[in-house]
Amino acid sequence: MLYDLILLILFTGLPWYPLLRRKRSVKREHIFLLSALSVLIGLLLSSLTGDIVREPFVALALLFSLFVLYSTLKTNNLYKLGTQILFFNAPLLLLVEPHARLLYGVSLLLSLAGIYMMAKYYERVYGSANYYSVTGITLVTPYAALFLTIYFTALALYPPFPNAIFFLEGILHATVDPLWYLVTIVIFFGNFLIAVRVMARTVFGKPNPNIHYIDVTPKERRLHLLILIIFIALSLKGLQEVLA
Repeated sequence: MLYDLILLILFTGLPWYPLLRRKRSVKREHIFLLSALSVLIGLLLSSLTGDIVREPFVALALLFSLFVLYSTLKTNNLYKLGTQILFFNAPLLLLVEPHARLLYGVSLLLSLAGIYMMAKYYERVYGSANYYSVTGITLVTPYAALFLTIYFTALALYPPFPNAIFFLEGILHATVDPLWYLVTIVIFFGNFLIAVRVMARTVFGKPNPNIHYIDVTPKERRLHLLILIIFIALSLKGLQEVLA
C-alpha cells in the first residue's frame, strides 16, 4: 500500500505539481527538471522492488492523466509540455510490470530530454520556450524541425522508436482487464494527439514573417545526435526483447 502510494506520487506529481504550477515565481524549466527527477526516482525504486502496483492507484493516475491531457492541449510552452507529457504517461508506468516500466520510462525521459534541449534553443533564439508563434520551421530551420519531428514522433508512439516498442512490450505482458483497455487507449491516442498538435503548429505551415529564424548550432546538433544514437540502441534492444 505504501509502495503504491509512493509510486503514485512520484509518477503523477500529486499533490505538489498542481500546487507548484500555479506559482509564477517558480520557473517552468525548474518544474520540468524536478518532474523528470521525480519520475526517475520512481523508475529506480520500482526496479529495485519489482512489485506490481494495485489497480485503484492506476485508476487514480488515469483520472489525473485525463486532466493533464486537457491542460496539455492548451499549453504552448515546451517546458510545461514536457512536464505534462511525463505525468500524462503515469497510468502506463504504474500498470506495466517493472522491467517494461523501466525501459518505457527511460525512453520517455530520453525523448523529453530532447524536448528540453529544444526548449533551451527556443529560449535562446526566440526569447522564450513558447512555440505557438514560431511556425513553419521546416522551411527555415531544417535541423530544428528534424529534431522536433523525431522527438514528437517518438512520443506519438510510432515505430521504430523505442517508446513504441516498449509500449507494445509493456501492454503485452500486462493483465488484460477493463482498466488495461482504458489505460492503453488513453495513453496511445493521448500521446498521438499531443505530438501531432505541436508538430502541426510549429513544424509545418508557413514561417512567421515577424520572426528572425536561426537554426540550432553545430554543438547542439552533436548533442541531439547523441540522443538519436541512444534511441537506436534502445530500439534494437526493444526489438530483441519483443522477438525473443
